[in-house]
Amino acid sequence: MKPFVVAFLAFYASFFSSASFAAGPYGTLHTGNWNGGAYTNDNDGAFSHCAAGASYANGVSLIVTYNAKNEWLLGFASSSFHLTKGQTFPIDVTFDGQTQVRLFAVAVNDQLLSAVLVPNALRDFRKASLMVAVTKGSALQFSLTSTGTLLPALINCVTKVTATGIGSAGDFTVIAKPPASAKPGATDSQSSANNTAPGKLIGRSGTGFFVSQNGHIVTNNHVIDGCVGDIRGNLSGESQLTLRVVSTDQINDLALLQAPTNSLKAVASIRDRSIRSGDAVVAIGYPYHGLLTSDFTVTTGIVSSLSGLLNDTRHLQISAAVQPGNSGGPLLDSKGQVVGVVSAKIDAIKIANATGNIPENINFAIKPGALRDFLDNSAVAYQTSDNKTDLGTADIAKNARDFTLLISCMAASEKAKK
Repeated sequence: MKPFVVAFLAFYASFFSSASFAAGPYGTLHTGNWNGGAYTNDNDGAFSHCAAGASYANGVSLIVTYNAKNEWLLGFASSSFHLTKGQTFPIDVTFDGQTQVRLFAVAVNDQLLSAVLVPNALRDFRKASLMVAVTKGSALQFSLTSTGTLLPALINCVTKVTATGIGSAGDFTVIAKPPASAKPGATDSQSSANNTAPGKLIGRSGTGFFVSQNGHIVTNNHVIDGCVGDIRGNLSGESQLTLRVVSTDQINDLALLQAPTNSLKAVASIRDRSIRSGDAVVAIGYPYHGLLTSDFTVTTGIVSSLSGLLNDTRHLQISAAVQPGNSGGPLLDSKGQVVGVVSAKIDAIKIANATGNIPENINFAIKPGALRDFLDNSAVAYQTSDNKTDLGTADIAKNARDFTLLISCMAASEKAKK
């Protein structure tokens, strides 16, 4: 480990140990100039959070923390600070000279301020290249690098330690594959390839939806990962289209495709307000295509939880039924706006074997915030909406018919097994 990394981690630990808050780091987390790991509560030795920090020439270190309560915190630390514990500071942070957010920081000790990162600030922090923080007339600049990989790495750290304990702490930088009980491939036709001989090409299908007037289509990365030859798209009742891959995000399981613009009939609108637990949702997709109906199917349910498996805050848990082939399809609210991308269903057999009970209505979708970030990073001019009018399920399905596609390709069976 580099001397700088060792020095920083000792520096970070000293801040929190003086507050009888944390001991660590356990394991390692390193991405770009960010270094950290997992930490435990000094009082009881229980796991409390994962954190990473970076030092700057202005003498201040930034510390990003994700804790076991699914809270994001941003810390400002410096040996030149002379703070009073419990003192509060409003901090105005500006990202890339455009978006400004006010945070409210508390002095953890005489050299550390910590503020909760509200969702819009977290989203901007992840994709910005420059942050300016102003408090009590003083302004500090921070060049932000590798934050797009830092936040998923911290989620991975908390997920791993929560599941297996602090004693298993290792390298948290590499994002773990989803647990088998919520394997992304569980909702596409890859699952049918488990008994296919190696080297043989098999058919794979999923779902996608138009998100821009330029013909951009969103689906899951695992739907198109490993495709051999053309990737095809079909609007219900329309001729087949050849799609090209624009960009992918393996960590968040998203992919962006593009079709000729002359094939466009309608574009989905993405909801710009937060979804709530208990809100009604509608899942649109092409499950078991070729075995069941050739048309899309419509299922309804509610948002059961605002986090997914092992408290993964990138996902929603939904009760709307999904099956192999639903992956990448739009999850719509009662107004027909996109509030998620269907991504996985829980592995009922494995859960039953482990617990003796068969789980019901436990499925997952990627949150719209992650979708918007992905589209922003891909420079896609998507549409947002705050429609006030509720629609019936039949009307929601009717509108979705014009922007929801069957996605299909041929894939090598070795890839399908993964």
